[in-house]
Amino acid sequence: MLEPISVSLESLNLGTLAPMLVAICGGLGILIIDLIKRDLDKTLYVMLSVLVLFVDLGAVLGLQLGERGFFDVMLIDGIAVLSQIVILAASMLFIPLALTSKRFHEFSYPEFFALFLFMVAGFQFMVASDNLILIFVGLETASLALYTLIALHNREKSFEAAIKYFIMGALAAGFYAMGAMILYALTGSVEIYKIEEVLAAGGYANLTILLVGISFLIAALGFKLSMVPFHTWTPDVYEGASAALAGYMSVVPKIAGFVVAMRIFEFLIQSDVVWLRDILYAAVVVTMTLANIMALVQHDVKRMLAFSSISHAGFVMAAIMIGTTEANSALFLYWILFLFTNLGAFAMLWVSRHKESRWHERYDHPYEKFSGMIQIMPVGAVVMALFMLSLAGVPPFSLFWGKLYVMSAAVNSDYIVLALIMAVNSAISAYYYLKLIVYMFLKSPEENEGTVYMKNASKPLQTIIGFSVFLTVFAVMAVEPMMDMITAYVQASGF
Repeated sequence: MLEPISVSLESLNLGTLAPMLVAICGGLGILIIDLIKRDLDKTLYVMLSVLVLFVDLGAVLGLQLGERGFFDVMLIDGIAVLSQIVILAASMLFIPLALTSKRFHEFSYPEFFALFLFMVAGFQFMVASDNLILIFVGLETASLALYTLIALHNREKSFEAAIKYFIMGALAAGFYAMGAMILYALTGSVEIYKIEEVLAAGGYANLTILLVGISFLIAALGFKLSMVPFHTWTPDVYEGASAALAGYMSVVPKIAGFVVAMRIFEFLIQSDVVWLRDILYAAVVVTMTLANIMALVQHDVKRMLAFSSISHAGFVMAAIMIGTTEANSALFLYWILFLFTNLGAFAMLWVSRHKESRWHERYDHPYEKFSGMIQIMPVGAVVMALFMLSLAGVPPFSLFWGKLYVMSAAVNSDYIVLALIMAVNSAISAYYYLKLIVYMFLKSPEENEGTVYMKNASKPLQTIIGFSVFLTVFAVMAVEPMMDMITAYVQASGF
């Protein structure tokens, strides 16, 4: 008769699960409150969500680095803590936008906030583990919640976007499962650090099988990170989602994807597996360049920002391909600065929104809609221009410093050609960002069925956008201390 296995609670180290449990319990709590008392004011759910995110952040900051927990599947290293801070900061910036307007009816559903917290927990599981199975569980938890959040926008385009995202996500999940299975068959483990040990001990002998497995994983993460050629869903899904959720999607799912890519690919890159470096190099260059060219020909500002975020993801993926501590630190700096600027830019689309009056049969945010914005909403035009200049990498605004650090990491690792390609792409992107500024500042306002603008700039929206503007403009003062903190966390993870 088999002896029962005894597991002590102490050895499980359940404290490593605390941040995710806070988010999950918060989501369940919101659902229970709604069951007990229906039709409560939506502001209660907004405040509860913000409170849960603050407690979650406290739990993350209270974690001890270098610990494992829950049968050793949880990994608390510097990268896990840093990426969870980014995820929670972006979530705290997004949730108060629910107070802004009754026009987005999905914010009146308690289920929206519960699903949002479940999604945050899923992303936290993804970044706080080096176990391929738990990463998959986190990925699917977050993705299934996100599909529903998009569909809750309840427009024809939203349903189409949610279905497209679901189908592409299902395909990516299949690729991920296949890649993980091949790595398990090759090494007998689903723990990334054990896979590394087994492959190193065997001298990376089965390179052909390894290539097949890693190719599946590159495809799976390519879908999540919108890397070319797996990017086709991105503009349609962003267009179908609400403006604020599209901004959130352009930041948070990608930071989780970057961390997983870092854990899976970088040990192979550092072991001089040349073909992986070559594949990633090609993917980075094609993603940056093609997304920029596609953004040049867009007629809709939201779709332009979608292609722009694909290009930025390619830019940041270069840091993973370089694989040095300097590059990994630059990745996090870039994405933190991108978080505020891009979420602010998407939120600004909300200010110009008009529900009844459609500007264009096909597009919700054509460039013409922003014509002469300086005459109608001078502050709004200046704010949008600041975000565009930052995204273009114009000094001294925030993303200039992110681009500078990533390019200097490339130069210091002898990727001179890559750094030049990055510089050229930044120049190309300046065209379509400046195009919007030209419409706002140099063209006359255009009327559409007697309505020029619908000013949705309520106090919470103004506060969030104001915070984003402040960090975009004055990032220069925070870059160095941020870089020191990020580098300390990255070095603590051994990257």
